[in-house]
Amino acid sequence: MKHCYFAVDLGATSGRTILGSFTGNGIELEEVNRFPNRLIEAQGHYYWDIYELYRQVVEGLRTAASRGAAITSIGIDTWGVDFVFVGKDGHFLRQPYAYRDPHTTGAPQEFFRRMSRNRVYELTGLQVMNFNSLFQLDTLRRNHDSAFAAADKILFMPDALSYLLTGEMVTEYTIASTSQLVNAHTRKPDPEMLGAIGLTEERFGRFVYPGEKIGVLSKEIQRQTGLGEIPVIAVAGHDTASAVAAVPASDKNFAYLSSGTWSLMGIETSEPVITEEARALNFTNEGGVEGTIRVLKNICGMWLLERCRSEWGECSYPELIAGAQAAEPFRSIINPDAEAFANPANMEEAIRRYCRESAQPVPDTRAQVVRCIFESLALRYRETLDNLRKLTSHPISALHVIGGGSRNDLLNRFTANATGVTVYAGPSEATAIGNVMVQAMAAGAADMAGMRRIIRQSMPPAVFEPEDTERWDKAYDIYDL
Repeated sequence: MKHCYFAVDLGATSGRTILGSFTGNGIELEEVNRFPNRLIEAQGHYYWDIYELYRQVVEGLRTAASRGAAITSIGIDTWGVDFVFVGKDGHFLRQPYAYRDPHTTGAPQEFFRRMSRNRVYELTGLQVMNFNSLFQLDTLRRNHDSAFAAADKILFMPDALSYLLTGEMVTEYTIASTSQLVNAHTRKPDPEMLGAIGLTEERFGRFVYPGEKIGVLSKEIQRQTGLGEIPVIAVAGHDTASAVAAVPASDKNFAYLSSGTWSLMGIETSEPVITEEARALNFTNEGGVEGTIRVLKNICGMWLLERCRSEWGECSYPELIAGAQAAEPFRSIINPDAEAFANPANMEEAIRRYCRESAQPVPDTRAQVVRCIFESLALRYRETLDNLRKLTSHPISALHVIGGGSRNDLLNRFTANATGVTVYAGPSEATAIGNVMVQAMAAGAADMAGMRRIIRQSMPPAVFEPEDTERWDKAYDIYDL
């Protein structure tokens, strides 16, 4: 019987459960079930359906059991910042608000009336985003929210689902590090930040780190699934932390790019990088596996193309990429993170308007639009990589691209050319692999370096060497920073 690790990987639009196992060929993944994660809009707010996510997780466990899988342990990762309120009776007080809820508009400015922006960054090392847990909780407190007032405990999303499976309440480090409530230096909840919103550490679950055991499946779940007392492990609960754990690097001299709808580029360090320059450049310090810090920057990613595709109707990625490859190079360049592209009514028109207003040739065809997007993203990645080098003496000799974007060979080639470093692309399933990896580490299989070696050997990345760098240097000179 093959022994497996059961990984729950939840994103903001969909979720899935996966069986991961180790064979003579390395890591193997088998999807058990996949399901949508839909926002609920009601009474002026946006909510997540935590019970539907829980139902799907249980269904995945039931299906895995019916296949005869010998599950060693279970781990859950999700998106960051959102949370659930738990009452004194142990029940959830309501469905959790989603980070897209508009109630936090202007929330950072309100909070900074009481604590300076510089002090917040000094303690947490986190970039300011209005939906960070700190600002969500402060908004609820100021609005005299009934669930906030009645809450006995506050659980972040992966921890809330672990609680439903085990009855044990924990606060996992990597997911908590997205909240702006954790001290980046001590890697523990910060009393000053908690006190600023009227909370204490006792209002949260037991603080744990990746690899620690949360508990075992409750009798109720055992009955529903036919499984036994399987342990639930605190993996890197933040999905990006799980993805970065799976970077198949051979040494520490690398940067990573988690590439999808949004891109996250950063480095792994042993200590946070909290300086005035880091704050000004809006870099963030989030928790990683084995005591690492992920110094990173959020960048617009394939959002631009996904929005264009939704406007264009039926058109395949291969068709668009082939057209972009044949299009004229460096005809039009945009700043992908410009406010104009945050959420325009029409993305293609927003790109054309940007080019028109910056006195550049306006893209006339879809191929030209796609070429513009890819070249501009590659140049944005170079800018971010240059800034990382300014912030730290950390050597960067390679860039590892992970996630869905790692399958985009054209963009990967552009990225290598623009940055001037070798790009290693893959694995595309990095988040699920990182989840499985931490479970295996908890079972004593290997440390992170050993796991990365297994990933590298079983899923060799595609390699893109820099070419034509002089032309990319010239393009970067005119790139609108």
